[in-house]
Amino acid sequence: MTDLQIIRSPSGDELVVIPRAEYDALVAAANAEAEDADDIAIYDARKADLAAGRDAVLPAEISASMLRGDNLLRAARRRRGISQSELAEQAGLSQGYLSDLESGRRTGTAETLQALSRILGVPLA
Repeated sequence: MTDLQIIRSPSGDELVVIPRAEYDALVAAANAEAEDADDIAIYDARKADLAAGRDAVLPAEISASMLRGDNLLRAARRRRGISQSELAEQAGLSQGYLSDLESGRRTGTAETLQALSRILGVPLA
């Protein structure tokens, strides 16, 4: 900060006047700090859930695939190295239906999701 000016209001409060660019930079830094604090809180909560056994851990390659945009079903299938057709056959589904599940166009029944979870070896939750 270089160009600041301090003025006193009629009530005696000190006011600081700074260039708009410096104000914007301060606001951005404060927002980034708040976002970091939120991320830390989420991380801490997830670690506590894992330590208490309230959540299952996914293999790192599935998590990485999901970070790249795949949903859990597609990521788990790719990790197992099987095609949609193979998984659909094992689960008693059509390949088109499985494709719809992977793309999010359909949600699937509880039974279907349980079967896929079992075949792929990932937690249903």
